[in-house]
Amino acid sequence: MLPVLQVGPYTVIALADGVGPFFSSRAEAFPEATTEQWAAADRFDPGAVGPDGRWRLQFRAFAIRGDRGVTLVDAGIGPADSPAASWAPVPGELPAALAAAGIEPSAVDTVVLTHLHTDHVGWAVAGGAQPRPFFPNAEYLVQQAEFDALEEADPRVRSAVIDPLREAGRLRLLDGDTSLRRGERVVATPGHTPGHQSVLVASGRERVAVTGDLLVHAVQLLHPELAYAHERDPARARASRERVLRRRNADTLHLATPHLTEPFITR
Repeated sequence: MLPVLQVGPYTVIALADGVGPFFSSRAEAFPEATTEQWAAADRFDPGAVGPDGRWRLQFRAFAIRGDRGVTLVDAGIGPADSPAASWAPVPGELPAALAAAGIEPSAVDTVVLTHLHTDHVGWAVAGGAQPRPFFPNAEYLVQQAEFDALEEADPRVRSAVIDPLREAGRLRLLDGDTSLRRGERVVATPGHTPGHQSVLVASGRERVAVTGDLLVHAVQLLHPELAYAHERDPARARASRERVLRRRNADTLHLATPHLTEPFITR
């Protein structure tokens, strides 16, 4: 059974796409973390350490189902020939997870790509030599700042993902915080990448933040000040992380995270 979080009219569904080791050690990824901080993180999320001691990541997307449609946040690692194939455990299982949730790709009307790293865009486009949007009826949302920085970040993603979406008329560029028609809110959370974005849904005093890579390990949840070696702008990433984690307009904040062992964490 898929992990599900119900908040008011929203059903947030965790969709597993894969699990595997990171390409570098966690000590390299978080060089400022102390022994005590690692011990606390391991107690909080013991599943993030594999049998060989390597950092073990989950790769997942999230579906937000409401009364008027389905929003998908991120698109996982993708098929065997996806841009993430050089390091991630492809092929991913997102299509099977969607089927288990009773969601046809054609039923997804919005895809929010939190950022354009290869492990978050894998199923956005499919078709090999004749690429096409995997979610044929969806509008794909990316921050303008992310789009502008794409060429220097990873030209493969431009050719494999962004160009086909533009040619199909399915790419929409955002400029900062944006409310979606069903009440979800896209929030600019730059730092990990120039145009990183997260998604918030709210009901009363309860909030869900679908974080993307705002935080990638429990050590950053416990110690938001810790920089991650693969953040483009660590100071901005820290400010974005602290802004989301310390939101004062909610009695309950749920985090929906792509890479931690448990998909939902309540603070």
